[in-house]
Amino acid sequence: MKTKQVIYDNNFDLHSLNKFSSVMALGNGYLGVRAAHEEDYTGQIRGMYVAGVYNKATANETSDLVNLPDIAGMLIEIDGINFSMLEGEVLSYERGLSLETGELRREFIWKNKTGARFKFVFQRFAAKDHLHLLASKVTVASLDKPARIKMITGINAQQTNFGRQHLIEESVRVFNEEILQGIYQTTETGIIISIAASIHAPGASRISFSAKNRQLNASIDGDLVKDEPFVFEKIGTVYTSLESTNPDRDSLENLKSNSLLGYEALLERSASKWQEFWQAKRIEITSTDEFDQTAMDFALYHMEIMTPAHDERFSVGAKGLTGEGYKGHVFWDTEIFIAPFHLFTEPETAKKLLRYRYLHLQQAKEKAAQNGYEGALFPWESAMTGKEETPEFAAINIRTGTRQKVASAISEHHIVADIAFAVVQYFQNTLDEEFMRNEGLALLKETAQFWMSRTVEEGGKLSIKDVIGPDEYTEHIDNNAYTNYMAYYNVEQALYFMDQFQHTDEQLFNRGKDFLNTLYLPKPNKDKIIPQDDTFLSKPEIDLTPYKQTQGSQAILLDYSRAEVNEMQILKQADTVMLLYLFPDLFPKEVVAKNLHYYEAHTIHDSSLSKAIHAIVAARCEDEEAAYRFFKEACLIDLGPNPHSSDEGIHAASLGAIWLTTMFGFANMSQRTGRLNFNPKLPENWSELVFPLTYQGRKLKVKLTHQHFEITKLLGPDLAIEINGRDYLLSDTVEVEIKN
Repeated sequence: MKTKQVIYDNNFDLHSLNKFSSVMALGNGYLGVRAAHEEDYTGQIRGMYVAGVYNKATANETSDLVNLPDIAGMLIEIDGINFSMLEGEVLSYERGLSLETGELRREFIWKNKTGARFKFVFQRFAAKDHLHLLASKVTVASLDKPARIKMITGINAQQTNFGRQHLIEESVRVFNEEILQGIYQTTETGIIISIAASIHAPGASRISFSAKNRQLNASIDGDLVKDEPFVFEKIGTVYTSLESTNPDRDSLENLKSNSLLGYEALLERSASKWQEFWQAKRIEITSTDEFDQTAMDFALYHMEIMTPAHDERFSVGAKGLTGEGYKGHVFWDTEIFIAPFHLFTEPETAKKLLRYRYLHLQQAKEKAAQNGYEGALFPWESAMTGKEETPEFAAINIRTGTRQKVASAISEHHIVADIAFAVVQYFQNTLDEEFMRNEGLALLKETAQFWMSRTVEEGGKLSIKDVIGPDEYTEHIDNNAYTNYMAYYNVEQALYFMDQFQHTDEQLFNRGKDFLNTLYLPKPNKDKIIPQDDTFLSKPEIDLTPYKQTQGSQAILLDYSRAEVNEMQILKQADTVMLLYLFPDLFPKEVVAKNLHYYEAHTIHDSSLSKAIHAIVAARCEDEEAAYRFFKEACLIDLGPNPHSSDEGIHAASLGAIWLTTMFGFANMSQRTGRLNFNPKLPENWSELVFPLTYQGRKLKVKLTHQHFEITKLLGPDLAIEINGRDYLLSDTVEVEIKN
């Protein structure tokens, strides 16, 4: 890395505790740990999550990504008084998450009420080289006088998901006066979780153990000698029955072998794996604003730790593994916003995310049948079982006392085509015929059959009625442009690959041809505006200026009911603009620009998915100022000043979209006719952009400035590419001068 990137939190503030617990979370794709402080504060949400560990608290609720027992928390006493940064005086304070090494570090000097000063250093990481390993280290030094220190820490199973308890405590043990182990089982899914932790304190310390009220604790009593550091280390392991036949044995054995190495040696091993990641996948931005690079590094870090690349049975939740927002459920976010990063850097991971959908194809077929359709209808929200996990009702309206029914599971069906789109993207990038002959074609055929059964014939045309497009402020409408065009593409590609791989199903093929010939596809009107749906353009408009100023807060719902919003030209997020992003050649440039301007004026951007998509389309339309502004605003969704922006977890899809903006907007990369195409639109204040690519078995590196485009093949056979409309054969390095 050119520079060491650190996400800082240099101002202890109770209002932003939970935001930074999400933003500075640690993880490795198997597990995620929130960056809550070791000591407790009122309202602070702790959290440790393992991919795939879901459970229902009661039979009529949806699944939660279970908040597992905590091993990071501790109570510290100095001379018999509980340590808290709310007491005494904090003389200096610095906390940072090193994206380079994956370590969270907090360092400060604290003066107690008697005037004695103490230096604290807290360190922790989740190992990148060992999925099941966590480590922490605490160093305390008395700067003025001898003192007594007491630390209480262990395994705390009092954790809940917003008050819902998901675990039964099966067993708690202490081994060799050094290792604690707790074994738990989820109440409904029956998953066994084994957590073990070793305690390493200075030799003269006195250690005792206790178990009470779902807490297994070690109490360490020691002496602080003036200016001599008191160093405490805690190493932990987490195993579950999802990946282990004997998680209790594995957690103990792996803990024993790793804890002997100590914190620093374990950190060095983990950090070296992070170095490999950054060397292989980092995007380097030379900008007049260093924040652009920090935001990109932050996005890549979180995409890496949120993705369960180790197991195709799991996918990426909307908050990754950083919090309980959306109950840890999987949405279209994965295929459209997150998978592309993996596809163009490590395609095998993108394949596993598609395999997650394939493994639940049967459940999608069952949902389609239950709703009176053919083929496969994937759930809007899914978890471990592949069944629909969208709550039937939203929160209670405190003024009316009634619950708002959630319509997404009933009508937001574009996820079916989103998955099909990702299948085709994967094949275009990898040419993986084995996957396409089997999983890919099965997904395409079943999703295509769904769309054929989903239409209604009206006046010689097929309509797709009663849907919700990407814009969730517009519900139960007919012929949503995004949905119809995506459905068309879904069926078109299914027929194409059926033909390519000689899958003979004459009835399906003919039915598909009829579908393509008769499906209604909204066209630009006389003003060159593509109707978002059959009625959107006829609805009244209101001034959205005040709501745009508070975007992300859904403030409009304080002034209007959802039913009223539904009957106005108001968008929550990119909808038609989303279509223009995915299909850059679908309409002439003039039409694209007109629709970008029109629909953005009617969009509040209350969804974190919106800004980056507008940035991409604006860049392609050569609206440089708007493109860069949208990019910057997208970067601030998690990293901006709002102290509560990420309380329940980071915005996974938004972070994926930051990468998308750079690649598909500013580098303006696309896949057309089986080849890579570039038509760069670099922001004015970016002097250079460098990034890696994996494409059709090749390893590539791209470097571009405002005047120069350079692409180098590092590995693999020659490749035909297109740059600014001209064809090139990439055998080593191709350099092109860019004419502005």
